[in-house]
Amino acid sequence: MAPITLYFLQASRSIRIAWLLEELGLDYEVKFADRENQKAPQWMKEEAGGLGKFPVMKDGDVVLYESGNITEYICDKYDTEHRFLPAIGDPKRYQVQQWVHAAEATYMLHALAITYARWNQKGGDVEATEAGLSVNVQKDFDYLEAELGKSKGKFLLGDSPTAADTMMEFTVDFILTRELGTKGKTWDKVVAYRKSCQATDGWKKAQKKTGHRL
Repeated sequence: MAPITLYFLQASRSIRIAWLLEELGLDYEVKFADRENQKAPQWMKEEAGGLGKFPVMKDGDVVLYESGNITEYICDKYDTEHRFLPAIGDPKRYQVQQWVHAAEATYMLHALAITYARWNQKGGDVEATEAGLSVNVQKDFDYLEAELGKSKGKFLLGDSPTAADTMMEFTVDFILTRELGTKGKTWDKVVAYRKSCQATDGWKKAQKKTGHRL
């Protein structure tokens, strides 16, 4: 049995971890669940522990939560060539970590505000609320578009994926697929970036193994 177990909830950030594990050629077991009323099933929450959010990864006796934290753990322990997260002291490490954290702390934060408004706003003008919240999403994507234009390759920091990409791909895909704040604008480089990420062998293997879809 593989020492690594990945608790994978459908249509979740779990694809970030599966992609990274595939890129590093690591053996792992997937414990998969579809959503029930948009949430993880109770058995999965109880078995994985924590807040009942996913992904959760177990590596032997180590239990890890939060996709950014899991990403850094995997890189620190298994990425001995520092392909996905450069060594401490290398300036590029902090460029990668900027995106690892921005994927959630900026991009998903602004997009999820729209998701929650759609789900929970019972009165008033939901479209007006969404239009107001879209400002931040569009600024975020404008910045991402500009940064992709500066890259010397098809990924955020060059021609090979890093942890920046394994984190940001899901975020970009989630926002574009759900049309969260994107109405009225297009970002050609962002769209091409998503396509490049999903064309990698690692992402395709992860998708096939897990059945991920949005």
